[in-house]
Amino acid sequence: MPTAPTTFDEQAPYFAVIFTTTQSSDLAGYEETAGRMEALAATYDGFLGIDSARSDIGITVSYWRDESSIAAWKADAEHTLARETGRERWYERYTLRVARVEREYAWVRT
Repeated sequence: MPTAPTTFDEQAPYFAVIFTTTQSSDLAGYEETAGRMEALAATYDGFLGIDSARSDIGITVSYWRDESSIAAWKADAEHTLARETGRERWYERYTLRVARVEREYAWVRT
C-alpha cells in the first residue's frame, strides 16, 4: 500500500533532490541499502523528508533545507559507496535533479 506523501514543518523555499531510475535485473541488496540510505539521510542536519514510488521507473524525492545540506549528504562515505554500487549493479540509468521549491500546496480528503 502506498504511503502518504511526506509532510514537514519547513516553509518554502527549500530544496528537492529528484532521483529517477530504471533498475537493472540485478537487485541483490538493493532494498536493504535503500532503507539504510533513507535512515542515514534522516540523521543529517537539513534533511526534511523523503517520498518514493516505483513502477516501471522509480522516483525518489528527498527534501533539504539548503544546498549545503545536500552537499554534506552527497559527500557521505556510505552514500558514496551506495551510489557506486547502484551504477555497477542496480541501475540501467538514472537522472538526478536539484530544484528549489518556492511554493507548496496540499490537499487531503476528509
